Amino acid sequence: MGFMGDRSTLLETGRFVRADSESDAEADGAAQAVDVTTAMTTRAVRTTAAAPTTPDVSVVSDVSVDALFDDAVFGLTDAAGDAALEARHRIAADKGDPGAMSVLGALLLRRGDLAGAEPYLRGATGEGDRAAANNLGVLLHQRGYPEEAAGWWRVAAVAGSAPAAHALGRHYRERGDEPAAEYWMRQAAESGHALGAYGLADLLEHRGDKGVERWFRAAAEQGHREAAYRLARHLRKGDPAEAEQWYRQAAARGHRRAGLHLGALLEARGELKEAGRWYLTSAKQGEARAACALGFLLRDAGDEENAATWWLKAAQDGDGNAANALGALHAARGETQTAEKWYRAAMDAGDQNGAYNLALLCAAQERTGPAEQWYRRAAYAGHREAANALAILLLQGGDAEGAEPWFSKAAEAGSVDAAFNLGILFASRDEDRTALKWYERAASAGHTDAALQVGIALVRDGEERAAERHLRCAAGGGSAEAAFRLAALLESLAPPPEPVALGESVGGAARTESEEWYERAAELGHRRAQVRVGMLAAARGELGSAARWYREAAEAGSRNGAFNLGLLLAREGNEPEAALWWTRAAVAGHGRAALRLGLLAARQGDLTEGQKWCVRAMELGPAEVSERAARLRDALAEELSA
Repeated sequence: MGFMGDRSTLLETGRFVRADSESDAEADGAAQAVDVTTAMTTRAVRTTAAAPTTPDVSVVSDVSVDALFDDAVFGLTDAAGDAALEARHRIAADKGDPGAMSVLGALLLRRGDLAGAEPYLRGATGEGDRAAANNLGVLLHQRGYPEEAAGWWRVAAVAGSAPAAHALGRHYRERGDEPAAEYWMRQAAESGHALGAYGLADLLEHRGDKGVERWFRAAAEQGHREAAYRLARHLRKGDPAEAEQWYRQAAARGHRRAGLHLGALLEARGELKEAGRWYLTSAKQGEARAACALGFLLRDAGDEENAATWWLKAAQDGDGNAANALGALHAARGETQTAEKWYRAAMDAGDQNGAYNLALLCAAQERTGPAEQWYRRAAYAGHREAANALAILLLQGGDAEGAEPWFSKAAEAGSVDAAFNLGILFASRDEDRTALKWYERAASAGHTDAALQVGIALVRDGEERAAERHLRCAAGGGSAEAAFRLAALLESLAPPPEPVALGESVGGAARTESEEWYERAAELGHRRAQVRVGMLAAARGELGSAARWYREAAEAGSRNGAFNLGLLLAREGNEPEAALWWTRAAVAGHGRAALRLGLLAARQGDLTEGQKWCVRAMELGPAEVSERAARLRDALAEELSA
C-alpha cells in the first residue's frame, strides 16, 4: 500500500457502529467503550516524517508497518514500555477481550510480527472492532494481498474509520480508479483526516479540478508539512505573503524543498542572512539545489572558498548548475582542464549549460572546431544562446546561409540577441523591411541597440514621433548614440528660439531637454555630443566649459573638437597651441583646419608652408573651403614669384 506525504497512522482502535441492531442506549455504551479504549491505547495520531524526494509523485510503494505506525499511539516510546503494554493486554486478549485483542494485534503488527498479530486482529474484527479491521487491512497489504486488504478497509471505512477510508482511496488510485479513489478520499477528508485531505488535494490537482487549495489547506492546518509546501506553491503568485507563512511552517517541520523556496523568496527580497540560514538548513537535509544556491550567496559575499565547498557537495549530488559554477570558478583561475571536467559533469547531470560553457571555453582558447561542436550539441538540445553563438561563429566563418536558420531558431526560442543579430544580417543584404521587423522584436524585449536601430530607421522614414519613443528607450538603456540622436531629433523638432531682447543676457535662457540629452551622451564619451555641448556652452559665453568639452572630444580623436578647440585658443591669443590642434584636425581630414593653418603660415611669412596647407584644404573641402584655399594658394604663388 503506498502513501504520500507525511507518515500515515492506520493503526487505531474503535468499534463498528451497528445501527441496524443496536438501540440508542447500546450505541452510547459502545461509544463509551471506544472512548475508554482509545484513551488507554491507540488514537489516530498524525505525525510528521520526511517528505518524499519528489512531492509531485502520488504513489509511494511498499510502505513498511513502522512507517505507518507512530510511537505516540501508545503514549510510550521505549521497548520496556511496549513489553509491559503487551503483557498487560495479552492476558485479556487470550481470554477473548476484543479491545485487548485489537491493541495486542496493533502492537505485534508494529513490531513486524504479522503471524502473531493476525489471529488477534481477526478475532477483534469478528467482534466488530473497526480499528482491528483497518489494521487487518494493513497486515494483509504487507503480506501482498491488496484486494483482501481493501475489503477490510472498506468494512472499517463504512463503519466510519477515516484512516481506512484514506487507505481505500489510495488503493483505488493505485489501480487507476479515480472516481472511487476520490469518493473514499473525500470521506476521509471530510472526517478531518489530514492524509485524506492531502490525498484528495493531490488527486484533484492531478486532474486539474477545483478545490485543491481548500484540501491542501485542511491538511496543512493539521500539521501536514507536504500539504503546507504544496499549498505555498499554489499561493506564491496570488498571495505571496501567505505563501511565505506556509513555506515557513513546512520548512520548520523539516521539509527541505520548502527551505529551498523560502530561502529563494528571502534572497529575492534582499534578506540574505536569513535566506542563507534556510539554504543551509535545506542543504544539510540533502537538497542539492539549496547547497548550490548557498554557494552563490557565499560567492556574492566574497567567500569563494566556502562557496566552492557547497558547490562541490551539490555537484556530487547531481546538481548541474553547481557543476557549471565550479567550472566557471576554475576557468576564471585559468585551470581549464578542471573547468572542462566540471562542465562535462554538468552535461552528465542533464544540464546543457555545460555544453554551452564548454563551447565558450574552447572559443576563448581559439579552438573553433570543438567550440562549434559543443555549441551544436547545446543548440540541438534547445539552448537558445548556444544557437545564437553557433550562428555568430558560422557568420564569422563566412557561412551566412548556415548562420541564418540558427539565428532564427534562437530568436523564436526567445533570444533577444539573436533577433537583433537577424536584423543586422538582413540589413547587410539591404533587406531593410525584414531587418526592421527583427529590430522591432528585439527592441520590444528591451534590447537597447535594437531600439536605436528602429529609431534611426523611423527618422529616415520621416516618422519622428515614433522614432522619439524608441530613441528614448535606447537612451534610457545607456546608449550614448541614442542619447545623441534623441537630442538632435528634439532640437530639430523644437520651435525656433525667441529673439534675445536688447540688454538681455545671452546665457540667461533655461537649458532645453535636447541639451540635457547632448550632455548625457557627452558624459558617456560620445565625441560628436561633446563637440555639440561645447558649441552650446560657447554660445552661452561659457568658454571654459566649451574648451573642456572640445578638449575631451579632440583627445578622443574628434576632428571637429580639435578644430573648435583651436579656434578658442586662437581667440585667446594662444596661436601656437591652436596650430597644434588644427594640425591634428587637418591630418585627420578636416578641410577648415587645413585652411586655418594655411592662413596662419601666410600671416607668419612662411609662404611655402601656407601653399602646402592650401593644397590640403582644397583636397579636403567642402566646396566653400576649397574655393577659398585655391584663391589663397594662387595669391601665395604670385607673391613667391614676385
